[in-house]
Amino acid sequence: MSDAAAFGARLDAVEGRLRGLAATAPVPTAMTDPDQPSGERWEWGQVWAHLAEFVPYWSGQIGRALASDPAAPPAFGRVKTDAARVAAIESDRHRPPAELWGRLDRQLVDLRALLAGLADADWDRRVRHPTLGILDMPMVVEEFLVGHLESHADQLDGLVRASSPGSPSASRS
Repeated sequence: MSDAAAFGARLDAVEGRLRGLAATAPVPTAMTDPDQPSGERWEWGQVWAHLAEFVPYWSGQIGRALASDPAAPPAFGRVKTDAARVAAIESDRHRPPAELWGRLDRQLVDLRALLAGLADADWDRRVRHPTLGILDMPMVVEEFLVGHLESHADQLDGLVRASSPGSPSASRS
């Protein structure tokens, strides 16, 4: 199976999970487990705000990388403390998850097109991330797009479980 097909199948699966999670009511009140190594914890709205902002950012970064000289890995990406990232999450954290899901749903259409349009040579391209170093395109898609979507779907699932009646962590939120 090609990289595009494998990532496409995973994208289909996480899309279904996120669609269902967007309809969760009532909104879970728990906090995510601490992010390593920062210790940062997010509420439901922050996870959704991040989901709705990162797909176009990383897709755009891939587009810029593919337009660059293939002889040298171009600078790529941002770090978690990036001001625009933090501002976007803060700005949208109180929007309804269904609204943010609607935005993300449209972004996933574009992401599928991007992945399907990558030529074999594109999958061999490398980029230089400020903290992760040199990454090939399959690792970029794993780390910043498909795997990233899956990890946040896991966080949302965890928040639902933690907020369920009878959950040991439901009383701590």
